[in-house]
Amino acid sequence: MNVSHSIFFTFTFLLFLPSSLQVSNHNTLVYKTCSTQTFNHPSYSQSLTSLFHQLITQSSQHKFFKTNQAIDDNTFLSGFFQCRNDINKIDCFTCLTSLLPHHISNTLCNDSTSARLQLEGCYVQYQTEQFQETTIHESKNNNIFHKVCGVLVVEYYVEFKELMDEAFMILENGIINSDGFYATSYKKVKLMAQCGGDLSTCACSECVGDAVMVAREECGSSVSAEIYLDNCFIRYTYMQKSGANINNNTKKVVAIIVGGAATLFLGLLFVSMCNSKKDDYE
Repeated sequence: MNVSHSIFFTFTFLLFLPSSLQVSNHNTLVYKTCSTQTFNHPSYSQSLTSLFHQLITQSSQHKFFKTNQAIDDNTFLSGFFQCRNDINKIDCFTCLTSLLPHHISNTLCNDSTSARLQLEGCYVQYQTEQFQETTIHESKNNNIFHKVCGVLVVEYYVEFKELMDEAFMILENGIINSDGFYATSYKKVKLMAQCGGDLSTCACSECVGDAVMVAREECGSSVSAEIYLDNCFIRYTYMQKSGANINNNTKKVVAIIVGGAATLFLGLLFVSMCNSKKDDYE
């Protein structure tokens, strides 16, 4: 391999290394709930596809949107999507768009009368309704859709519990004065909560309180948790010292690799220039 080729490959490596470290996981499927009841009307699939397209179109401009699509004279599909408030509109649109191929290929909830599809950065929910049942009541039943508890704390348990009590109090107080989304860091804990886009402040606060109760009772000894209820979700991560050290070591390794590659590139460039001057003299 000659010098010019070496420079080219080194420079290409420098260009692509940073981008390879920034991989979005907003489109990762977290969970799905599909009704066991199916709707076999001939136009159901077409109506559901039309509903998906409406939601996807709106996701380029909004992070929450509700709509409906008629199936026949008596029945319609009501549906909505919501994106996490801390992601931008492009990621929101991409998150919604990633659901459509799965819907078309029937790998999600084939012909179910209702479903909820939760991705890391967004979720879609829809259900079949009758036109005479257009009055929608705000749900008070904060049922658990999905929960994930992380690994258990193996030391300093008492201090950890005290820290989490303080962190949960901050989360519950923060969501009251928010627009339905609140994210914060308290000491070594990162926390996030989000409510449904059309939920009142009072109902949002109650839902987050219920989610915190679930986290305390079912994930109380875990260093992380994700709790998804009907109308809200919360998550927290306790940054342990070992995790911080691993993260710092990773950053150091990346810095060494990038620095070494940059040094190699400059060295090869210098050699190339020297050889070029030598050829000129000859």
